[in-house]
Amino acid sequence: MANDFKRQTAYKIKIGDVFKGKPVFDSERFSFLDLGDKQISRVNIVANIVDKYTAEEKQYINFTIDDASGQIRIKIFGDDVKRFGGLGQGDTVMIVGLLRSYNNEIYITPEIMKVKDPRYLLVRKLEFERMAPKLVDNKKIFAVADQILQKIKDSEPNGISFDKIILELNESSELVNQEIRKALEQGIIYEPRPGRLRYLG
Repeated sequence: MANDFKRQTAYKIKIGDVFKGKPVFDSERFSFLDLGDKQISRVNIVANIVDKYTAEEKQYINFTIDDASGQIRIKIFGDDVKRFGGLGQGDTVMIVGLLRSYNNEIYITPEIMKVKDPRYLLVRKLEFERMAPKLVDNKKIFAVADQILQKIKDSEPNGISFDKIILELNESSELVNQEIRKALEQGIIYEPRPGRLRYLG
């Protein structure tokens, strides 16, 4: 009966976590991803499209997406090519789709792909942080401070945005913000305009 069909939960997940999980197969068919306390077959991911490939006959597209924790491919076939073909490199998208596996590669078949404001990546990162336990030691604080300074130095002479540092560092935005503020107060870095950071040294 149709009423008995229950769609699996689309788990909010980082791309990097997909590769930490263990693929489970039912004979040769991919069944789900075992990620400790979760068995995941549908995902909800926010990421940037960094590459797009369209097959000549136009019945196949694949996108490579990146959320700063890793990269994964989105594969689109048949009629869905028309639905999602307008998306392109540089778009920030929210994807809800099914995990699949072929030739030892885990990829996603999308059900929904929507363009989002790039700041949505930051919103999602903050959601993950709220779910994670908070334990920070002094060594970690010093390491984060060093990473921030290195990123700002590497971005010279143009500088780097606040948001880009928070997204690229795999640390809590609270801790990153705190260390950026400290470096500003100490005069190691400065803000030539709001949200932009440069190195003073």
